[in-house]
Amino acid sequence: MIRKGLVTSTLILIAIAFVLTVFSIYSLFSIKTVTVDPKLREISGIEFDKRKRLWAINDSGDGPILYMLNKDGSIAREVTVSNAKNVDWEDMTQNQFGHFFLGDFGNNNNDRRWLTIYKIENPIDIKTDTTEAEIIKFTYPQMGDGEIKPEDKNYDLEAFVEYKRNLYLFTKNRTKPFDGITKLYKVGDHAANFNAEFIGEFKTCTTLEKLCWITSAAISPNRKKLVLLDSTSLWLFENFEGDKFFSGDVSRIDLGIVTQKEAVTFYDDNTLVFTDEEFKGLVGGNVYEVKLDQVKRNVIKYAQQKDRKTTAK
Repeated sequence: MIRKGLVTSTLILIAIAFVLTVFSIYSLFSIKTVTVDPKLREISGIEFDKRKRLWAINDSGDGPILYMLNKDGSIAREVTVSNAKNVDWEDMTQNQFGHFFLGDFGNNNNDRRWLTIYKIENPIDIKTDTTEAEIIKFTYPQMGDGEIKPEDKNYDLEAFVEYKRNLYLFTKNRTKPFDGITKLYKVGDHAANFNAEFIGEFKTCTTLEKLCWITSAAISPNRKKLVLLDSTSLWLFENFEGDKFFSGDVSRIDLGIVTQKEAVTFYDDNTLVFTDEEFKGLVGGNVYEVKLDQVKRNVIKYAQQKDRKTTAK
């Protein structure tokens, strides 16, 4: 009887796991809009130009190239940044004037002491297939000069936004043991050498580092919503005070099955677009769309009313 009970329980658990997996897959692919050109198999940053056309960049291994996408995901145009290198391009953002910022600040081993951001005009204003960038350099004075201890390895970077003439950087945590904290730093938005200023921190989760790593960030056109992306979730921050982005309301949006989600941006104040990298031709390489007024949000924190419901739409 005991063995029969164990077999029955095991079968029930397998069935539940299967149903949850199917639902997780459906949750992600139900919001897919298009598959991108295979040339962008390591897509790491996206942004819309003034005409709402989507531009993308690849991770390290590609040249210093921006790609404009057609609505079917094919490549319509390429622009090379002639005075740039793609050591490890990880994200894109733009300011309210339409300038694009390209983050060459991937730091997997936490051994790059000086990191780079390239600032270019809005691609709509680039008339040829090349452009030159304004170069922003920064370092973390907190790193010091010696070898970084495993518990301090929180200087990798894959996410940033522009806000009120400054660039805000969200680290990709590589601490051992993993503590799930992304740190927020600030640098200027113009050509100079900066010491990154520490602003605050936020803990996503500690379940598994690859599920909790922050891989991209976006700020809404009206500058009232901030989003951070990881492999399973969008973290939405609203009603924050100034650049204290973690001070307001925080909610989490479940994105279903785990894929290597690497880039997010706002299409408008209510619409988010994100992408994932292709994995061995099996999954990923897609563009997805989320409407904030239609998606379920799991509320993590309300800044003012702590007695409100824990879930909302």
